[in-house]
Amino acid sequence: MAKEYIVISRQDGVTSKGSPFVSLKCANLDGVENISVWDVPKTSGPKVGQLITFINIRDYQGKKSAGQLDIVLGKFPTEDHPLYPLIPRPIKRSQWDATISRLLEFCTDEALIAIIRKYAAELFDPYSKYPAATSVHHAFPGGLLNHTWQMLHMFEGLYPVYPYQEEIKPERIIVSILFHDWGKLCEYNTEGESQENMYLLGHIYMSANYLNGILREAGIDKREINFIIHCVLAHHGELEFGSPVTPCIPEASLVNFLDNISAKADVFKTTGNMEKAFALGTHVVKF
Repeated sequence: MAKEYIVISRQDGVTSKGSPFVSLKCANLDGVENISVWDVPKTSGPKVGQLITFINIRDYQGKKSAGQLDIVLGKFPTEDHPLYPLIPRPIKRSQWDATISRLLEFCTDEALIAIIRKYAAELFDPYSKYPAATSVHHAFPGGLLNHTWQMLHMFEGLYPVYPYQEEIKPERIIVSILFHDWGKLCEYNTEGESQENMYLLGHIYMSANYLNGILREAGIDKREINFIIHCVLAHHGELEFGSPVTPCIPEASLVNFLDNISAKADVFKTTGNMEKAFALGTHVVKF
């Protein structure tokens, strides 16, 4: 029986024999399925957010697959379609602006406030078009915006109850969050396809380098720049997770925690019941 889904994420691959395929995470009102579709070139086939109907799905020891002739590609649904809400969408500008406005109430450094105002406005549009990853978390157009906003929004609630407010400078955290994944604008295209700079430079270096130039041009004190750039460099937390350095100031530790919470919460949300989530190191059980 044919089943219609909406594509939540797509990852391209090549078999040992050189044949292209795509690994799709698809959802409908019955749940989430991981389905590999064989013989689909990188430049064609289903895209994230597109409807897809499977005429036939093969199941071999729990691994589901289909051939190119087993699928029918549909449209990108409008808001009245029942599957439309199953894929995350970029947050609205009003939500972003409200969070930035409330965070600025915590700030006193006028030079950094000016940077936050300027780049919070400028980054909204590009972030709303790019994914934050290809498969692990926030892997959809606009995922970069939602991931960044979630971190800012959580800090908005955390700062007022943080036990040692006098030990942290909120501006460092806000600026670092705004730019910590900026390099993903260079790692991916809007379709979520990897670009050569992912391998040549990596998003952490590109984010830190770009922000360093902005802070230097704004005349920010050199030691203050070092603290902020450290937060960006350390946001993966551990060397084994690709972090060039580990957090050694409280602001950097907070940025790492917020990044982790946002990413892992998204993994829980987008992983199907009883499905193994490699980013979590466990299977996910839904209630």
